Amino acid sequence: MKIDRREALSAALGAVSLTALGAATPASARAASGSGAGGDGGAGKAPPPYRRGFDNQRVADLGDGRFLNPLMAGDHPDPSIMRDGKDYYMTFSTFDSYPGLVVWHSRDLLNWQPITAALTKNVGAVWAPDICRHGGRYFIYFPAKASPNANYVIWADRIEGPWSDPIDLGLPDHIDPGHAVGEDGSRWLFLSGGDRIRLSEDGLSTVGKVEHVYDPWHYPDDWDVEGFSPEGPKIVRHGAYYYLITAVGGTAGPPTGHMVIAARSKSIHGPWENCPHNPIVRTTDLAEKWWSRGHATLFEGPGGDWWSVYHGYERDFWTLGRQTLLDPITWTADGWFRMEGGDLSQPIAAPKGGSKSGPQGIALSDDFSTLELGKRWNFFKPSTDEGARARVADKCLHLAASGKAPVDSSPLLLVAGDQAYEFQCDIEIDPGTTAGLLLFYDQQLYCGLGFDGEKFVTHQYGMERGRPANPHGRRMLMRVRNDRHIVSFHTSGDGGKTWKRFDRGMEVSGYHHNVRGGFLMLRPGLYSAGKGSARFRNFTFRAL
Repeated sequence: MKIDRREALSAALGAVSLTALGAATPASARAASGSGAGGDGGAGKAPPPYRRGFDNQRVADLGDGRFLNPLMAGDHPDPSIMRDGKDYYMTFSTFDSYPGLVVWHSRDLLNWQPITAALTKNVGAVWAPDICRHGGRYFIYFPAKASPNANYVIWADRIEGPWSDPIDLGLPDHIDPGHAVGEDGSRWLFLSGGDRIRLSEDGLSTVGKVEHVYDPWHYPDDWDVEGFSPEGPKIVRHGAYYYLITAVGGTAGPPTGHMVIAARSKSIHGPWENCPHNPIVRTTDLAEKWWSRGHATLFEGPGGDWWSVYHGYERDFWTLGRQTLLDPITWTADGWFRMEGGDLSQPIAAPKGGSKSGPQGIALSDDFSTLELGKRWNFFKPSTDEGARARVADKCLHLAASGKAPVDSSPLLLVAGDQAYEFQCDIEIDPGTTAGLLLFYDQQLYCGLGFDGEKFVTHQYGMERGRPANPHGRRMLMRVRNDRHIVSFHTSGDGGKTWKRFDRGMEVSGYHHNVRGGFLMLRPGLYSAGKGSARFRNFTFRAL
């Protein structure tokens, strides 16, 4: 019961503190926001406790015919989903983490298992993808922020792969390609800004030039948003219409900014009519459970009901990145639709039909029997041959040292989706090696604890700071606890029989996009720097 009380207390304190500070959105803005203002604002009835899965991680499926968002906890932004018979596949932005574009599978929409990482070649920071199937072949279209920027496509004949190398489609001035097929069989990519470009019949190149085809609905000038930024276009056909779903208002910034809007047309070629009920979804009050909600895809569930997936930030936990949310859809008599989940703070009836294909998620604990790059671990900004640094043998991860510190060592990282957790590992180092455990946002913003044979090194604010003496030598157990942004470290030199708390604590609530940029999350992980290598054994993770 301890976990339940803490979760309820955290939600209550969040609502009280925001109200006391007078931070809530004005009532006039809430009234003008459309159907996304449903629910109780997160300040009413406390939701039930989450069910727990691998390593005590929270899962959406409550096991009683209901679910509680997030659908995918932790950083799973810009969700793109496709149906293939009884199977559903979903992928997300993976930015500078490689292997990337992890493809997940489900048959009931609530329990998802990772299949493979479709992208292994580093082409830059991977933004909002679109996964689809056409002509018996699977495709993922995605933009990459690099020099120069570009949009790419990868393809496979089987969802498990092998996936092709990325094919450069150009388009340096656009992001978020959304695949669509017209009533005449033509293939298109809809792009940011209301633009589109035609695709070749095989979907592996573009034809002609980018054209502007849609002027998105614009919110009132007095709403608090990050910027107009029409992006994430997704096309779905229902009945007599094509529906164009777009995100506007910016991705982060003010919690009331990001939103979902819709338009429709009887032809893929337009003209596009903006929905009179826009925005379909928008966070309207800082007391709500989920902030900055947007970037939606609509799809039909296994039982014929309709759903959408989009992302949002959990209130007060920007550090967890943008998490995937599931919202039920109702089609209305006027040929439009509503999203029925309100502010998503309460349980929702589970999707109809379908069957459970497996448990939700993946264990983050790792005995290193195998090296699951992509599905579990990712390198941050890896070089071409980064994977050669890592190998497993006799239940031990051997990680060759690289760089001088986390800033240039391409650490190995995980996606953890709970507000509180701890992880530990047995670490042994060669002479000249520095290694340790991290909470890592990016190369300029991280914290953690490392050691060499003589001294500890404290990582804080993306800098290497104190270097007190290390009494354990070149092997120790190290533990990191992140308890709702309060971070502590413990070490043991006798295999865990006794532990000593390290004399440096940290608070990391500011390690997020609105401080640093980059649209990332604070991720647990490990690193090896200097010369030689480090050996990691029995990595264990536990949500608190």
